[in-house]
Amino acid sequence: MPVDFVILGGGPAGVQAASTAARLGARVTLVEDNVVGGSANLRDCIPSKAMIATGGVLTLAARAHKLGLERLEPRLDLAAMRERVEAITGRIEATSTQLLASQGVRVISGRGRLDGARTIEVDSMEEGSISLHADAILLATGSRPRVPTWAPVDGKRVLLTRQAYPPEEIPEHLVVIGSGVTGVEFVHMFRSLGSKVTLIVSRQQILPQKDPEVAAALETDFLATGVRLLKGARAEGIEVHDDGTVTVACDDGRMVTGSHVLLAIGSLPNSESLGLDTAGVQTDTRGFVPINQHCQSNIPHIYAAGDVSGRLPLSSVAFVQGRRAAEHVMGLHTREHRHLDYDKAASAIFTEPEIADVGLAEAEAFAVGRKIRVTKVPFATNARALINGDPRGFIKIVSDPATGVVLGGSIVGERAAELISVLAVAVTNNLRVTDLAESLLVHPALAEALAEAAE
Repeated sequence: MPVDFVILGGGPAGVQAASTAARLGARVTLVEDNVVGGSANLRDCIPSKAMIATGGVLTLAARAHKLGLERLEPRLDLAAMRERVEAITGRIEATSTQLLASQGVRVISGRGRLDGARTIEVDSMEEGSISLHADAILLATGSRPRVPTWAPVDGKRVLLTRQAYPPEEIPEHLVVIGSGVTGVEFVHMFRSLGSKVTLIVSRQQILPQKDPEVAAALETDFLATGVRLLKGARAEGIEVHDDGTVTVACDDGRMVTGSHVLLAIGSLPNSESLGLDTAGVQTDTRGFVPINQHCQSNIPHIYAAGDVSGRLPLSSVAFVQGRRAAEHVMGLHTREHRHLDYDKAASAIFTEPEIADVGLAEAEAFAVGRKIRVTKVPFATNARALINGDPRGFIKIVSDPATGVVLGGSIVGERAAELISVLAVAVTNNLRVTDLAESLLVHPALAEALAEAAE
């Protein structure tokens, strides 16, 4: 008989799991209360990257004279940019919805919760109360931005990330709280679109979880473009004034006033209203659902994937988790196979220059006393980078000095998010630096720097 597979959450993990399970013969029901494709993806990730692309063209135009062109002075058309962002997200959502429909997946618009180990009660927007039986369940409900008690978020002057795009107006002076990946992308995005930007950095380095050399390269670019960095300052209060300005107070007494404030200080899992206790599903102290290599919770037929699993909060990871969970539900991967190694997941930051990394970082290796070999090649020596007029950044490869196996790498520069894929394949498959160095690559190309760093 067909497996009844119920998925709570229609983000990257949920959609991928539904599609995979349906293709393998399951009877799939997907419950989503917002947008098929995921709020974090279609209301956060994709819009920000689309706006960054627009800002990138403005930045390129500003240096067009260095490429032999007359000076260009394009102006932002905010309405057109908003339409472009909405068109992109609408197309992705429609594609996901059409795919699931073509595979016979039942999609219910509503919110579901567990009522015991195999029953899901759904408050449907169109069908009222629905009770579903499930042989297997996937929790893929994602996460939401964290809001501290001292932040009077109003969606107008004090914003969460998902309220910032497409924006109704470009902030005159944006104060960004949070210097992690999301925070620095917002700094770059709005600076490229013409805003004055101040970034409050609670430590002495932006991107505290990244290679210090990588973070320093981005800091240099921020300062060169006029971004103000408030280091060693932790925000603890926000006041909105009658004149429309907003002041952020920091724990060291410093204060900064701007036209808008944006919070980018982490996220919380959407797990508190899922009825997990009725099924005996365990969560950690933060509310995430711990999973094993098959994405199973402590209840074998209840799985978790995406942000709610507490693993890397990346859409790429969620896609693979969703597929793996569905395959396991359908009887695949029950024996030994290659498990997901989250330490080998590639990630990127869409600033300018772009930043990407994978695997073991240099600072991390030194911290644990591991012997490594580090080689670095600057793009300033790369012909394609010089041709493109953007020689900023470098490629760094971390390898095992005894075996030559590629352990990790970092890239700062143009197209870093694309180039890191080569290192990701090398890290995942235990390739050696000689495998990269002896590859016959295109000339001239940015990727040549990969082979040079591997020599």
